[in-house]
Amino acid sequence: MTSSLAERLGHGPDDKLVILSCDDLGASHSSNMGVLSALHEGAATCASLMVPAAWACHAAKNTRPGDDIGVHLTLNSEHACYRWGPVTHAPSLQSGEGGFPRTLEDLWEHADPAEVLRELRAQIERAAVWGVDVTHLAPHLSAITLRPEFFDVYLELAFEFRLPIRLPSTITPEQAGFPFRQLAADEGVVFPDHFDHDWRAGSRERVFDAIARLQPGVTEIHVQPAIDTPEVRALAGEAADGWIADHELVVSNELRAELDRSGATLIGFRELRDVMRAG
Repeated sequence: MTSSLAERLGHGPDDKLVILSCDDLGASHSSNMGVLSALHEGAATCASLMVPAAWACHAAKNTRPGDDIGVHLTLNSEHACYRWGPVTHAPSLQSGEGGFPRTLEDLWEHADPAEVLRELRAQIERAAVWGVDVTHLAPHLSAITLRPEFFDVYLELAFEFRLPIRLPSTITPEQAGFPFRQLAADEGVVFPDHFDHDWRAGSRERVFDAIARLQPGVTEIHVQPAIDTPEVRALAGEAADGWIADHELVVSNELRAELDRSGATLIGFRELRDVMRAG
């Protein structure tokens, strides 16, 4: 009988394990302060770094030894006036307004898969050069998760660097048009059992609902914390309220109490990486 992921991690088959992950580390100084606070003072267990973003190097240099940091594979720059772009020469990944495309539709229409592979490999390698012990991969805006021509790139990088990945569990193979989770499993790539594809600014309701509905196995719950500064309000507008609320949530005693009541064990992606690399 094949062991469950929880059992491979040394837990019982009915145990509930939670990865509380932070997206967009490196996107802004406010995000850096929010994410690092969530990791060092809050309940967050890992974060993912947006290597092409303006504050990524600062983020990498301010992590602590032992921090669980992945790469937030980035091919979009969604803000109207705050831009970032490829770290490689990648003409098909440049928009007409400077930097990556703002929308997924623009990206998918023009991106050359070979340039996507080269760009995302360079993002992982740059994180390592900055001293990050990369623990996992998580695409920004799910840009390469549910497109077959780019999912191949995702799996190739996960296999090449022997890293676990984020995959949604609330989207069926029929909805995606291909068996993305089975393809990853067939390649020996490890991913959490449960991950809700839904995201909206201000995650309190979603996070508490996810904790209340925890199933046996590994569940990833993601947030996007930022501290309240003029910078984040200028670049994000109304969305900043949600990011600030995420930070307040992750460092709150209320969230810790709710996790305790659930009986869940907090883990990070490093444990999944160890299992994957052990074969």
